[in-house]
Amino acid sequence: MGYTLITANRNYSSWSLRPWVLMTMLGIPFADRLEPFAAASNYDAFRAFSPTGQVPVLLDDAWTVWDSLGITLYLADRHEGVWPSDPAARAWAQCAVTEMHGSFSALRNDCTMNVGVRVQPKPMSAALKRDVARLTELWAQGLDSFGGPFLAGPHFTAVDAFFAPVAFRVRTYGLDVGHAGKEWVHHMLGLAPMLAWEKDALTESWREVGHEAELRDCGLITADYRQG
Repeated sequence: MGYTLITANRNYSSWSLRPWVLMTMLGIPFADRLEPFAAASNYDAFRAFSPTGQVPVLLDDAWTVWDSLGITLYLADRHEGVWPSDPAARAWAQCAVTEMHGSFSALRNDCTMNVGVRVQPKPMSAALKRDVARLTELWAQGLDSFGGPFLAGPHFTAVDAFFAPVAFRVRTYGLDVGHAGKEWVHHMLGLAPMLAWEKDALTESWREVGHEAELRDCGLITADYRQG
């Protein structure tokens, strides 16, 4: 039967992007099932296929695998290329992935994911400044240590997938992540899967009130390229 990956809106769902771009970049076949955020709370509807009422979810025949990190670990047991082959790069990538998964709360809250717009952000809080500084430091460390053009070396791996939503956020809010970070963002946004995700984001018709309110709270919308 193979894999089915359940994700939500391309504009909003940063967690969905992680396994989607990872599987697409690594050539892991999957059926792409989209369940949009359609209400203020989607928990009850999403509980029909997700034990947490959230996305993403990976269906593998009788198995249900949830959470972007859980999905990544599951895939790593079954497919090559999820983690770097070099031991040092692999250790760094795994640390960076878990840091991204459990940290950067100010970045998530103050720079909500929206692929199709550009925003002049409000003055940054001290917490957001710390998050951006840490991103700048972390990305430069990976690129300098392992030679790029991806964060842990010459090949796209899970660490790039986990920071892929941040590449969109950097562009949306004009965040300064230093020269190395800027080059990585430019490289990421030019990848075919990222372009495909963006194209779908721009053409999808869904608007969810809560996500749109969060966006307005983040700053002044200066451009909206969404067509729906």
